[in-house]
Amino acid sequence: MDATPSDLLMQVEGMTCDGCAAAVRRAIQRLDPDARVAVDLDHGRVAVTTTAQALSVAEALTGAGYTASAMTG
Repeated sequence: MDATPSDLLMQVEGMTCDGCAAAVRRAIQRLDPDARVAVDLDHGRVAVTTTAQALSVAEALTGAGYTASAMTG
């Protein structure tokens, strides 16, 4: 079952360095290997284009040691 990718914007607490950004990318891409991930360390945000649900992405990031929530615009 193929799902249509959607764009998510996540607020992620605890990211402080490039190593954190890499860990966030890995956590999301373990969930969805085809996900496109852009990390904004300065603002603590992660933009993701993925077929995964926002809750699943937030749970993956929590499992990686970060506090994450979906942002609404």
